[in-house]
Amino acid sequence: MAKRAFDLVCAGLGLVLLAPLLLGIALWIKLDSRGPVFFRQQRVGRRGVPFRIHKFRTMVADAPALGAPITVGADPRVTRAGRLLRRAKLDELPQLLDVLAGTMSLVGPRPELPRYVAMYPAELRDKVLSVRPGITDPASIEYRDEGALLARAADPERAYIEQVMPAKLRCAVQYVEQMSMRGDLRLIGATLRALWAR
Repeated sequence: MAKRAFDLVCAGLGLVLLAPLLLGIALWIKLDSRGPVFFRQQRVGRRGVPFRIHKFRTMVADAPALGAPITVGADPRVTRAGRLLRRAKLDELPQLLDVLAGTMSLVGPRPELPRYVAMYPAELRDKVLSVRPGITDPASIEYRDEGALLARAADPERAYIEQVMPAKLRCAVQYVEQMSMRGDLRLIGATLRALWAR
């Protein structure tokens, strides 16, 4: 209950305080390229229930039909505005709406696409999906340059499935096993410091 109350207060305050920035980003996206302001995609949430995650759109409108589900390096599908939004992680801000809706938390394992969750070992999948997915988690900090890492691989998606995803899954399991409010506050602080450094 304390975690959910914390999420509601912080997400609500965040949306109010960041409203001018959010509106400015929305206008920039509309002026920069054709398509909607938000990108919505199905992810797997708590207890395996699917939900639609919200992000600011950083790619061309028909990007899903033009390439792989993961984005690496200088992907030509990424818009001019999208490059900066991704670098600063500002594209993730609309997920505060998902936190208010109860499908996400501020801190928790990052929600994955159904195709990747289907590859999780059963015992680890159940543990990771026992909590709400989050905007940030330990793996988000450790793999904040994941796109650049995968860009060096001959087959980026295979490298993600065989190398990055298992490591991120281990981080998620460790988070669930050691989850605490103090730990969440430390992760939020580490995330803010990492964003500021960028």
